Amino acid sequence: MAGKNKEKKEKTKKKSKNKRRRKQLVKGIFSKERVITEDSDAAREFYNQSCFGKILDNGKVQLSLCEGLYLMEKGKLDLRGYRKKKITSRGYIMRARKVEPNFWIRYCVYKNMRNRGYVVKTALKFGADFRVYDRGIKPGEDHARWIIYPVHEGNTLTWYEFAAKNRVAHSTKKRLLIGVVDDEGDVTYYEIRWMRP
Repeated sequence: MAGKNKEKKEKTKKKSKNKRRRKQLVKGIFSKERVITEDSDAAREFYNQSCFGKILDNGKVQLSLCEGLYLMEKGKLDLRGYRKKKITSRGYIMRARKVEPNFWIRYCVYKNMRNRGYVVKTALKFGADFRVYDRGIKPGEDHARWIIYPVHEGNTLTWYEFAAKNRVAHSTKKRLLIGVVDDEGDVTYYEIRWMRP
């Protein structure tokens, strides 16, 4: 009898834990090239605590495709399509690759840097994929330390493309990282710097 009561209590604890997790999930909608969250304090905490996305005028948070998948994989985002149908990680990746054919390579680098504790933001205005802030630094407090170009290990890069990427990093006063992604999704980084002999 005592064993049954103990099992019942454990099941009740698990149920209440799952309810709390579901309450913490922020709802979002996959919207072509981005993810838009609900207007809630929990959604705004994505930005306030960890610098995910940007807060829109209506109180919702706009996330990049990489940010959306990352939060979804971390169990913090419940993502739906416009028809309110739940989106799985696999479905998300398929949709994202229609918008960005290089999405998986970019996401591997994004996820790796985020898991290391860096803040990663898009760097389109710099002509790069991402800009990366040192640990503990938020955008606006200081400048990004690196710009990153993700590439697959099987791709080739011409000297002209390489020089152009290096020039962009040098002109924006950032260090250049090339994130080389292998077939398993592991990332190796190479930092390139201008030097004057």
